[in-house]
Amino acid sequence: MIKIKNHLGTIGISTGYLRQLISATAENCFGVAGLNAYGAKQGVYAMLKRENTTKGVIISQDGDELVVDLHITVTYGVNVGAIVDSIIHKVNYALTNEAGVSVKAVNVYVDEMTD
Repeated sequence: MIKIKNHLGTIGISTGYLRQLISATAENCFGVAGLNAYGAKQGVYAMLKRENTTKGVIISQDGDELVVDLHITVTYGVNVGAIVDSIIHKVNYALTNEAGVSVKAVNVYVDEMTD
């Protein structure tokens, strides 16, 4: 649960909702082939072949702002810098406008390239 304080009080937003929002936004960007499992918990889910729609999304809170880490696979032959810039912009926009949270940073890690 992410808790954010404003002039009206404290708002709690589920991390599951935020992960799904970020995952859907990133996967719909041009050139993104998918998200990669990262960390022990996501690695176990991947080994057990359970469907995990939010793999590759790590959220941490810094004060009232979020820091998002994404681990992605990109399609071979596309401009990686342009893809990363697009993902950063779209994730920041989605979190700010749809969830109403401030974003400190969106870090995108390109782990693989695929055909």
